[in-house]
Amino acid sequence: MPVIGPATIVAGVTSSAGNEAGFNTRAIHAGQEPDSLTGAVSVPIYATSTYKQDGVGGLRGGYEYSRSANPTRTALEEALAALEGNGERGARGLVFASGLAASDTLLRAVCAPGDHVLLPDDAYGGTFRLVARVLARWGIEYTPVHLSDLDAVRAAVRPSTRVIWCETPTNPLLGIADIAGLAGIAHDAGALFVVDNTFATPYLQQPLALGADVVVHSTTKYLGGHSDVIGGALVVGRSNAELGEALAFHQNAMGAVAGPFDAFLVLRGIKTLGVRMDRHCANAARVADFLTGHPAVARVYYPGLPEHPGHDLAARQMRGFGGMVSFTVRGGEEAAVKVCGLTSIFILGESLGGVESLIEHPGRMTHASVNGSPLEVPGDLVRLSVGIEDVEDLIADLTQALS
Repeated sequence: MPVIGPATIVAGVTSSAGNEAGFNTRAIHAGQEPDSLTGAVSVPIYATSTYKQDGVGGLRGGYEYSRSANPTRTALEEALAALEGNGERGARGLVFASGLAASDTLLRAVCAPGDHVLLPDDAYGGTFRLVARVLARWGIEYTPVHLSDLDAVRAAVRPSTRVIWCETPTNPLLGIADIAGLAGIAHDAGALFVVDNTFATPYLQQPLALGADVVVHSTTKYLGGHSDVIGGALVVGRSNAELGEALAFHQNAMGAVAGPFDAFLVLRGIKTLGVRMDRHCANAARVADFLTGHPAVARVYYPGLPEHPGHDLAARQMRGFGGMVSFTVRGGEEAAVKVCGLTSIFILGESLGGVESLIEHPGRMTHASVNGSPLEVPGDLVRLSVGIEDVEDLIADLTQALS
């Protein structure tokens, strides 16, 4: 399939010594050269729908129409490719209006009626809703499976399995899956292996280097980082150039692209991703330790805890354990709901990954759409997105809410 608009193939960023630059350097510079006309350091917001052509078909830089490509969006796509591709030349990024728009484009690009998809048995509610209530009507079949059990995954694979969809850590139970092991199962079956890397971000985990074919992001979350933008992304490794072209065709044909201002906001957020994630991880670890010893808490879900069943695996494939913590409350669902309403610094709200801390009840909020399904989450579960505030204030807030 033809590539519509300029191909977002990252050229890489090198240090003065000629080596591939580090993560934070790529986050600030990849795809973000100073403007050639003015020298502006920040990528301009190209608020235009169309572009002057120098004669019929004479495109300047490959731009013709902003659904097909926009320079601000191109900069973000190149930056994401540099981060998820670990700086390797040839990785390809594509950005969308939301994480679900990215997921929908991917699944419709690679699946046909009768194909089968394996999903995590505690997947993000929006992903499950998309597959079970939208794509299933189109003839896509699906099976929820416990991804940390590789034997169970092998047993669930069918001849028609086209995609194995992975989240690690999962949302909201913070399960950890073996990316390399699942990649081997998928490729042995001739299936595509997709990893939703939203919780970990490319700073903490790089699935393409572990065998994934495609990485999915809700850029709304940690990549944007400031709770002021909705967006999504796909990144394909350099060995999947044909898939990258197919996804670019569907991105243009389906049209759920990120606008230039949204792309600008995510680019701005990416510049500080590394330093923010360091603080998210440090704060979440302190909060998890506090919750583990609290008498009102029955169980804590955080891969940084040594007792977490995926702790050792997470330590091998991640550089940190992330900023998300879930826990169950003694007293059941009503007690969990009450705790969510008693915090003052933790804001009661959906979403995650912003600089501010959020608290929510997944069963009645983000995951309400999966109630009654195999993916139903515990009613006594509370999910925290631990922000970058002073951690002593966060712990004091939880102390008063739990007491």
